[in-house]
Amino acid sequence: MKKKFLGVLLSSAMIASTLAGCGSSSDTSTTESSESGTETSTEETATADVASEDENTLSVYAWDANFNIPALEAAEAAYQEVNPDFKLNIIEQSASSDVENAVTLAGSSGDYSQLPDIVLFQDHYIQSYVTNYPDVWVSVDDADVDWSDFGEEKLSYSTIDGVHYGFPVDNGTVVFAYNTEDLEAAGLTIDDMTGITWEEWLTNAQKIKDATGKYVLTMDGSGNDLPYMMLQAEGKSQFVDGEPVIGTDETVAEIVDVIVRGVQAGVISLENDWTSYTEGIMNDQTAGVMNGNWIIPTIEEDAGTEGKWEITSMPTLTGAEGYASNGGSSLYITSNCTKVELALDFLAYTFGGGDGSMDTYDNALRNGGVITTCISAGQSDVYNEGVEFFGGQAIYADIVAMGANVPVVEQNDYHYSCRTYMGNAITQIIEGADAATALADAESQLRFEMGL
Repeated sequence: MKKKFLGVLLSSAMIASTLAGCGSSSDTSTTESSESGTETSTEETATADVASEDENTLSVYAWDANFNIPALEAAEAAYQEVNPDFKLNIIEQSASSDVENAVTLAGSSGDYSQLPDIVLFQDHYIQSYVTNYPDVWVSVDDADVDWSDFGEEKLSYSTIDGVHYGFPVDNGTVVFAYNTEDLEAAGLTIDDMTGITWEEWLTNAQKIKDATGKYVLTMDGSGNDLPYMMLQAEGKSQFVDGEPVIGTDETVAEIVDVIVRGVQAGVISLENDWTSYTEGIMNDQTAGVMNGNWIIPTIEEDAGTEGKWEITSMPTLTGAEGYASNGGSSLYITSNCTKVELALDFLAYTFGGGDGSMDTYDNALRNGGVITTCISAGQSDVYNEGVEFFGGQAIYADIVAMGANVPVVEQNDYHYSCRTYMGNAITQIIEGADAATALADAESQLRFEMGL
């Protein structure tokens, strides 16, 4: 167990926490990398003092003043409609790694007194932390929540051994956004890019490249999320029964082949880092963007393309519409919380589909760009408004509907390590290495790290 968790901590140190799927920190002392903009904090942050709180106050650790924290402020205001004395003490952390470190310290020492009532925690990490520090967390099964009101895939992170531990916050559903002016230059429409095979996509992408000179898909190659998203759209994972299959699974090989051929044809660009990736989007160097919907604010920085974008689903190997998720976080009650009933009621009312969910998520969307994973909250007038930048398309309602279709695939504590090894293998294959050998080597390295 210790060896396994050490790998998780090493992976955490390598990649750290999310930009828009969880939000990037505004603190200038953090360093950024891919997965929804992962970052690691380098300075001390404030700690909680639960013992000094009054009966109507809850404390929460969260990061990102521009994304997650506005969502929490919206929830506080919504709950104050039924409890005017309620206060949410939001203790801003520099990055999600600060929350992970606080839980690690508390869990390792058995002293939970420094934890807040609630923590925001990354989806891809939570299962290992519940496994390794079970006494840190409080079950939320007693909350007044209709769990069927959430996408099954989103709940799969925070539901462990059949027990609900968290309340989903942000929606990481993948969108494939296209500049329709670029499509038109190639004689195509958004319909021509929807419900198609990756083989058909490569053909269409070549037409767009020939007509515009632009890439049609770009990704941060240093934190390559493409294989994970493309595999999930096929209902597949890089792991089967806890073991990696990246060197033996036929679907993995097919997905990697699509990526390699796309790069070699000049229709897919794997950028060297996160900054190059986002700058390419903002500087109109790509006709298409596929990532978690938290990438939308970056697309909207592409000046002069207002009204020209539309979103749709992903291609798949079979031609069925593809759905995936990338990035995201949920809220968890800690064992240091002495007002569990208040915490359950607050979270159920706001993030759990209760009467305050629409107000919470309407304002979270307006002020921070957070999109709900709660299906009923996504049916509000605000979500159904057309978005001018996207040609009047009601993209937020569409994203919530798409999120309900994301398949559940096996997760693993070594998600980020796997991403790194697969990314390296893809680079090698592009440079001429044998694909089967490179993927087999990647799996061997991952198995060694996992102690298999």
